[in-house]
Amino acid sequence: MKVFNTSFTLSSEEGTEVTDITKLVREAIQQFPVSAGIALINTLHTTCALFINEFQSALIDDLKGLMESLVPERGGYRHDDPRFSDCERGNAHSHLRSALLGRSIAVGLNNGELTLGRFLHNTGHVQKKATIHRADLTDKQAILQTLKILKSFGDQAVIFHLGAQAHVGECWNRPYETLSANVLGVMNLLQSIVDLDMDVYKVDTAGSSEEYGNIREEVRDQYRFDDNGGLILDERSPVNPQSVYATAKLAADFLTRNYQAAYGVPTVVTRMFNNYGPRQSPRFITPTIITQALTRDEITLGYVRSKRDFCFVKDGVRGHIYAALFGTPGDVYVYGYGTTISILDWYQLIIRTGQELGYWGTKELQADTEGRARLGKSEVEELRVDYSKFNKLTGWTPEYSWEEGVRESIKWYAEHRERWATRIDW
Repeated sequence: MKVFNTSFTLSSEEGTEVTDITKLVREAIQQFPVSAGIALINTLHTTCALFINEFQSALIDDLKGLMESLVPERGGYRHDDPRFSDCERGNAHSHLRSALLGRSIAVGLNNGELTLGRFLHNTGHVQKKATIHRADLTDKQAILQTLKILKSFGDQAVIFHLGAQAHVGECWNRPYETLSANVLGVMNLLQSIVDLDMDVYKVDTAGSSEEYGNIREEVRDQYRFDDNGGLILDERSPVNPQSVYATAKLAADFLTRNYQAAYGVPTVVTRMFNNYGPRQSPRFITPTIITQALTRDEITLGYVRSKRDFCFVKDGVRGHIYAALFGTPGDVYVYGYGTTISILDWYQLIIRTGQELGYWGTKELQADTEGRARLGKSEVEELRVDYSKFNKLTGWTPEYSWEEGVRESIKWYAEHRERWATRIDW
């Protein structure tokens, strides 16, 4: 058994302070060549506690209230009384609170990652309308049991499969997890449907525009271009994935169609281009720009000359619904805004909009920042969709302009800082 150890120092500013140290622990662990194991985390200070829970502002307030109720700051403690103790700090309550909460925790490691539960940050406003079942996509039995519950309702189910490791950059840090979640995950879902002989109306597997990658010169004649030489992608365009994420998504696409051909499972594949909007993880480009602009004057980005076709999340959701309701089993549908824009111009649109709304002033851009570009030569240069096939079938067309989508996005991040402040990873 190999043992590694390290330490870090954390300073507090308040008498009772709750701090999320997940990122610090993760960074400490990633120093070492550990794929599977146990992380033992402890504090040497007897007035500091360690525990695992959801880091949510209302819950933190409740926790502080609970501690004050159980162990008041001034409770006549013998430790604070000079007749019984030589300690002059008057901090008996801190020692007692730490004793209640504990000073050490053990967390499992899988594929080099902490096996922590994922708090559903984005579902608070709908949790009373939904039933949430927690399961691991890579666990076939867990997926099977979840679908048994769905089948017991007796109605034809519509299944939207959006579960994945969804960050392109992260796929190089977690390649095995990316393949497991994105390929084995869809396999477990589809095979469970077959094993249970489920009567489903439609299964919509979310693919990705990243599957198209860059132009393959040997088949350039199979691509479409506009009069200015701009690339246009549709359902028939060649695919050329440039990352583990994109390759895994493409495999999931084909598996989805395989199960339709072999078992008659009514599946469709949707490739929505470059989703953005409220509640998106701050690791993605749009919230990365917004959250940096809300918190500092210099914004650091990587490669800003690539072009993307940004689709607002509400239009994207409507696209998934249309595909599930009206899509032909076994088919693929692509959709997005239908126009391309460089990351640099997208940045300028966001900054200009935030200034007009009064959320920030002048910002300075630091582009091509070391460590922020995609790995090696895996950058995808241009993505732009032609959604005419989908439009002809369903009538879908984007309802939100980029300006409207950006305004709504900025407003959400500005008004819900507690939802992303501990998740930034610039």
